[in-house]
Amino acid sequence: MKNFPVTTSTLSATALGQLVIEKYGLSQSCKCQLYRTGMNHTYFITDNEAKYVLRVYCHNWRSKSEIEEEIKLLQLLKENQLCVSFPITDKNGEFIQDINAPEGMRHAVFFSFAEGAKIRFMNAENCFVIGQLMAKIHSVTANKSIDRIYYNAETVVESPYKKALKHFPESNEEMQFIKKISEKISLTFDNINYAKVQKGVVHLDIWYDNMSVTNQNEITLFDFDFCGNGLLVSDVAYFCKQLFHIESDKEEYELKKERFLKGYQSSRTLSEEEIKLIPELAAAIWIFYLGVQSQRFDWSNIFLTENYLKMYIGRMQSWIEYNYKNI
Repeated sequence: MKNFPVTTSTLSATALGQLVIEKYGLSQSCKCQLYRTGMNHTYFITDNEAKYVLRVYCHNWRSKSEIEEEIKLLQLLKENQLCVSFPITDKNGEFIQDINAPEGMRHAVFFSFAEGAKIRFMNAENCFVIGQLMAKIHSVTANKSIDRIYYNAETVVESPYKKALKHFPESNEEMQFIKKISEKISLTFDNINYAKVQKGVVHLDIWYDNMSVTNQNEITLFDFDFCGNGLLVSDVAYFCKQLFHIESDKEEYELKKERFLKGYQSSRTLSEEEIKLIPELAAAIWIFYLGVQSQRFDWSNIFLTENYLKMYIGRMQSWIEYNYKNI
């Protein structure tokens, strides 16, 4: 009987362990363990005391050229002594492994391990250091571009809305709200004064789940899967919005937000124009990720329902109401 076609598979950790032993010259005692399936699949590699991460990109999620651009960015950041999880070459000097999975070609990249732990409830000094690291990254990526997505009104709000329409009717109350707010955000993008708002390469997913913090408050950033070209303040906006939802005590939120912004501005200035954009840019990225969830139903099907949409958009509405009433 022929093998039945699949759309998504989970690769054997044992087989991947053998792959990294062969390709990267690790010892025979090396162990590979599945850590997480999701947008991509993540495996932890241990070789005696050494730790690494193997990311296996999902089929047709990122092209090889997109992954190569991500790798180039991470190399640039590493060369500038910035604390990021960086790609490691195999014995032949290659960064990307091609894997013939049941659903088709998948790509894998071997990364350094980010020491520390994920901290959901960060203290004010954590936020200050995160701001510093983000600003240092932006100082390197400012006015640069990579051959990947450009984050603009079409890619951040207009296209994601259309993707969400494949799962939710236009008459849905939350979808109507998205359409209305998207139109306003698109107008904001059209009227940006780019002389006062700097562009460059952005991460677009900087929050506690994509960083490790040591006891010495050393922070390593990882998962640049959504890196692309856009407004640098977008990273600032998204971090603020994630912090807003984590901190139910808004006095604590304001304290931590101010420390984060102070950390950022200790090495990079945010213009008044950029600060004014934070509420709408954060809302725009929230819509963008709804589009990602709609696009990647193979991953999101366990939660992407009308009840989830009500909760998800409710969070965006609370953010907007908190920041100003007349959007």
